[in-house]
Amino acid sequence: MIAFVAIGLLGMLTLSIPVGIVLFLLGIGIDQFFSAFPLLRGLGSMMWSTSNNAALIAIPLFVLLGEILVKSGIAARTYSALDRWVSWLPGGLVHANIATATLFSATSGSSVATAATVATVAMPQAEKLGYDPKLFSGAIAAGGTLGIMIPPSINLIVYGFLTQTSIPQLFLAGLVPGLLLAVLFMIIAAIICTAAPRLGGQRRPFTMSERVRALIHLFPIVLLFTVIIGSIYKGWATPTEAASVGVGGALIIAALFGGINRSMIMESAVGTVKITSMIMLVVLGASFLNFTLSAAGLSQELRAFLEGLGLGPLSMLLAIVLLYIVLGFFIETLSLMVITIPIVVPLVVNLGYDPIWFGILMIVLIEMALITPPVGLNLYVVQSARKGGSLNEVMLGAIPFVLTMLAMVAALIAFPGLALYLPSVVQP
Repeated sequence: MIAFVAIGLLGMLTLSIPVGIVLFLLGIGIDQFFSAFPLLRGLGSMMWSTSNNAALIAIPLFVLLGEILVKSGIAARTYSALDRWVSWLPGGLVHANIATATLFSATSGSSVATAATVATVAMPQAEKLGYDPKLFSGAIAAGGTLGIMIPPSINLIVYGFLTQTSIPQLFLAGLVPGLLLAVLFMIIAAIICTAAPRLGGQRRPFTMSERVRALIHLFPIVLLFTVIIGSIYKGWATPTEAASVGVGGALIIAALFGGINRSMIMESAVGTVKITSMIMLVVLGASFLNFTLSAAGLSQELRAFLEGLGLGPLSMLLAIVLLYIVLGFFIETLSLMVITIPIVVPLVVNLGYDPIWFGILMIVLIEMALITPPVGLNLYVVQSARKGGSLNEVMLGAIPFVLTMLAMVAALIAFPGLALYLPSVVQP
């Protein structure tokens, strides 16, 4: 059965069949060839119970929140304001890329949306001020990955839903590693630009008065993030309720800064429907596949196989990390999560590891997949925003940040408290 799932998965993905459809077809195949019971008869009730889960309503709301911030021009003003505060560092605008991605991640929840937003507003500046295209593009691609780590994260919502893990606890666990990763990105960029100043482009000094005036464009985003995350952590609102408050807040900010109109609202709504439809198709397909895998006994079969290898908990964990790195080269990130969660997470829990901690470790590995070829989506998003150059430049520029993520993986394994400290002291 393991060979059937592996060959079927890779074969259908090679044929460019949409991932959501692949998951349903695999589930049907397992039902037909490996199950003694007619599992397909439960498809309708399973799809209803899955899509009827209130926790999933947070997904379209957070997507809509990100769309409003992009389409209203708030993100562009945020980038300009952050530029005034971090441009003195070695690397100048490279740090503005990472800082903007970090701040936008705290309200968007989507890595691709974050990378697309920053790339759109940053690329014209890079060409004008003579920045190295490789490092500049790589920083945008890497910064965009923070969208699935720093809460609110759509991927963490999906992980929590599929593993029945507390989503507020996952948000808490992702905060410190996400911010630390952003700081490490800025440190590695500063080191590179200190060693090779020509890569940093033309640096522009700003007066303190210019920086203070720029705060008017930073304050609303910071306030929005504080309201969303604070209400979840304080227990005043569920993630879904906090997301709806965030959408209302984004509309108010857009209205105050003159970025709201009928066209913007329509574009945001259409974008939200497209992205949410894709995500929900994958989630529904994953739920059905998880059901058939469990009913047919694949999880037990795989667990028995791995236990038969005689590996200790740490060796098994390192093997799983290597598996995610390899699969990340070939499988899109959300798909990689939902395909592997029903098999890997029960095994990891049986080894004695915390599922919340492993969720954060998985997210870092998923982030790496976003900037590693040939399927790294953020690489293509950034390249599409450039007026010239090759995709290879973006790939080369992302290498230092991939190495930084590997260092973060090692840090999480060595110091689990990086992810587990906040959930242990804050009870949502």
